[in-house]
Order: sequence, then structure tokens, then C-alpha cells
Amino acid sequence: MRLNNLGLVRTNIERPDPADVARLSQFGVATIHEAMGRVGLLRPYIRPAYSGAKLCGPAVTVLLQPGDNWMFHVAAEQVQEGDVIVAGCTTESEDGFFGELLATSLTARGCKGLVIDGGVRDVADLEKMDFPVFSRAINSKGTVKATLGSVNVDVVVANALVHPGDVVVADVDGVVVVPRELVGAVADASQKREDNEEAKRQKFREGVLGLDIYGMREPLAAAGLEYVAD
Repeated sequence: MRLNNLGLVRTNIERPDPADVARLSQFGVATIHEAMGRVGLLRPYIRPAYSGAKLCGPAVTVLLQPGDNWMFHVAAEQVQEGDVIVAGCTTESEDGFFGELLATSLTARGCKGLVIDGGVRDVADLEKMDFPVFSRAINSKGTVKATLGSVNVDVVVANALVHPGDVVVADVDGVVVVPRELVGAVADASQKREDNEEAKRQKFREGVLGLDIYGMREPLAAAGLEYVAD
């Protein structure tokens, strides 16, 4: 009987319809987060390693041990075209788990980027490669290959639970996780929100105030807001 999920690699995970992932990729993190009911965000300390980085794809999850990047090499074998790696750690660690060599290996497998609750290095090379990375830290500190973690198990990354096959979207505004079975519905809801915001945007361009667009005057008055012309 297993007492934990360490040393486990799941080789067969479900992924969402690629067409739904493509539709979802058209929207920003803020829009998706709002469309889902303001859920799904990773903690805001996860930031792009370089300006302009963004990604969207099904998660191949990795559970790392502190200061040890062995499981990235195991995970590379499980990556399919369009996937992203999403890596958590058994405890907090900001060591430089990931760099240009691993990015080169993952790119050859069709990987579209990395989200990691840990450190990365070789950032200039990652930017030249256009391999998007979102991380807890940038840190040159090296790691070893000695302790088993896991691949394609549920992981907690920056306070968000990520299941293998969930879609992760990341841009300058942050990182959001969309459950695999909801990707199509969230893409629909995101499009609806975008359409609604465009209608409001046009009104703002015409000079209409948010006070009137959102019907704020009556509740403000009821709350006691008072205009005084002194």
C-alpha cells in the first residue's frame, strides 16, 4: 500500500479538446479568472521570467524535491505537443531548478512553457529561445539529481491545486488554472465577457461615465454619498 505519491509517474493523462485550448488561449488571465467567477489564480509572486512571456496549454505536472531537478528529466518523456510543465515542490525552495538545457530538451518534445513554484536560471537564453517561463524566483543556485518526486500527480503550485491535463494560462497579469473538463465552457464565458466589455469600452470612449454605465448613482446615494458645492 502506498503511503504517498512519491516515485510515481502516470503515463496516461486526459487532455482537453485542442480546439477548446486554442479558443481559451485568445483571452488574458484576468478575463479568464473573472469569467470563472474569480477563482483559479496562482499567488501573484509567480512572475514571468522575461518580458512578453505568455503560455497556454494542458499541464504535465511535476512534484519536485527541494534543490533537486531529477523529475524534470522524467517529465520530458511524458510531454506531448502543446503541453506545459507545471511544477510544485514538497516544500518551499527557490533554487535554480530549470535552465536552458532543460528548455532545449522540452522544446524538442513540443512543450510550450513552464510554470514553477521555484527558481529558474539562464533567463537571457530562455528569452532568446522564446521559451516562456513563469517562476517564483530567478536564482543561479544549482540543483542535484538524487531524490524521487513524481510526474502527473495532483500538485499544489503557489496555493492553487493543479490536476494533470488542466489548462494553465499565464501572461503579464499572472497565472490561472482552468479545470480540464471546463475548458470549453470557460472559453465561452470568456468570449461573452470580452463582448460585454467591448460594449462598455465604446461607451467610455463616447464619454459616458461609469457612474451611469453601472447604475451607481442610486446605491451611492443610499449609502449616504453627498455632493456639496461650496
